Amino acid sequence: MQIEKAQIDDHIILSKITYLGKAFWGYDKELLDKWKEDLTITPDYIIKNNVFKLISDGKIIGYYSFLKLENNILKLDFLFILPEYIGSGIGKLLMTDFIDKAKNLNIEKIILDADPNAEKFYSKFGFQTYNKLESSVKNRFLAQMQLILN
Repeated sequence: MQIEKAQIDDHIILSKITYLGKAFWGYDKELLDKWKEDLTITPDYIIKNNVFKLISDGKIIGYYSFLKLENNILKLDFLFILPEYIGSGIGKLLMTDFIDKAKNLNIEKIILDADPNAEKFYSKFGFQTYNKLESSVKNRFLAQMQLILN
């Protein structure tokens, strides 16, 4: 397995991984269709952001992306893996790689908005919830989480 920078041509498979990863948590098709634009990785997104893919046996099975914000802060924007790999340690591998990259950049803090189904996953890495943000779905909240590195 190897992690490397995503290429523009990866946008279709990355979008598919995002959609399938979100669908894994039982969201209905109507809701997934409503989120389609938000779940789509475009070539422009790959050009403008830090997107890293995980390859196993020549196949992309997961990825993450992050944005560099002001004041030495990174925002984890996406982290998705194919559903058949959920629970296999692949998410941990991607998250560890991301945190290592942040440390190498001397980042002080990482922030993210966690889907309710992912909050527990991020807390295993030391992320703490500091706010709840209402999502586009009524009565559904995203956990705004942070990890202080320095």
